[in-house]
Amino acid sequence: MNPPILELRGLRKAFGALVVTDGVSLEVRPGEIHAVIGPNGAGKTTLIHQIGGTLRPDAGTIHLLGTDVTASGMTQRARMGLARSFQITEIVPGFTALENVALAVQASRTSSFRFFRRAAGEAQFNEPALAALAQLGLPHRATVAAGTLSHGEKRQLELAMAVASGPKLLLLDEPLAGAGPEETTRLIGLLRELRGRYGILLVEHDMGAVFAVADRISVLVYGRLVATGTAAEIRAHPEVRAAYLGEDELA
Repeated sequence: MNPPILELRGLRKAFGALVVTDGVSLEVRPGEIHAVIGPNGAGKTTLIHQIGGTLRPDAGTIHLLGTDVTASGMTQRARMGLARSFQITEIVPGFTALENVALAVQASRTSSFRFFRRAAGEAQFNEPALAALAQLGLPHRATVAAGTLSHGEKRQLELAMAVASGPKLLLLDEPLAGAGPEETTRLIGLLRELRGRYGILLVEHDMGAVFAVADRISVLVYGRLVATGTAAEIRAHPEVRAAYLGEDELA
């Protein structure tokens, strides 16, 4: 078996007396979708911030592609192949879809945004940007201002921006947040298409989507992992059912 793309070992983070990450250990394997779920207040956002490099753990280690990046920042992790999407869509509304993705390509290859308005006009940025838009189902929206796209299309655009950088690992923070039923179905299909191309760590509240796309699922409750397994194993786990008592998704 190939070594994991991401490996967390014994992560701990506390804010005063409140422990929000309590000895978390998990791994993401090449090509798999590994979902992290949990009730509100479980510590999912804090865990994501530690993996992304915006928050340093108090203890434990984070290895990306076999390298210890526990003390590294966002920029170094991005250069190593970590691409992140956010719970709130991060796009430039006045730029076209193509310009947004070209900007993401440029950011992954250079350290300066001084000429970012020209990015979509340069072949070295334009070609991979168009390819990413095609991969995420938006080639026909390339010249449309990003701010005028539907909510679901903005989510697709953000995914295109993430894959355009040529990542090894996608860190997706609630990519289905706010999506309607049709948009959710389309985004689930896109996530299935991304499986196998990248390692994906998915944090998502939509349990139907999680069970539809995840190869493995880890359940976080009050900062502690209580279970990791397949969808069937997670559905049947007594502690998971207790954590989600009353939620129809696990019925």
